[in-house]
Amino acid sequence: MAIAGVDVLYAVERKRGDMKRIICTTILTAAAALAGCEQETIVAQGPYDPRPNAAADAASIKLPPSIMASKTYRCRDNSLIYIDWYSDGSARVKANPNEAGTSIPAPAEGNVTDAAPSPLTGSANSPSITYAGKSCKA
Repeated sequence: MAIAGVDVLYAVERKRGDMKRIICTTILTAAAALAGCEQETIVAQGPYDPRPNAAADAASIKLPPSIMASKTYRCRDNSLIYIDWYSDGSARVKANPNEAGTSIPAPAEGNVTDAAPSPLTGSANSPSITYAGKSCKA
């Protein structure tokens, strides 16, 4: 019985040796196959740009004005108006806070006589404004 146990251990060890030999042979064959490949360097390039200087040639972009203040005003007839004051002096007047509103351009610089009068007088810093003939307070 002891002899049978030794025979089994020898057979298992012999199979492991065969497996090691198969793995080593496969790795060596793959290495030899890859060694015969031509090695070239691939340089990564960006996408094709038909106008490479377009960004440099473009004129400077003017951004829209930012909101300086958003205020609510109560008029004498007890109605509310909401005004967003912009950094360039223009404003957007709204009847409720969720609508787009009416854009009011900034007042003209200097003494312009042919400009139409603005329906909005006042500024973001003033405590009262006049809009469409109605006097309103912040």
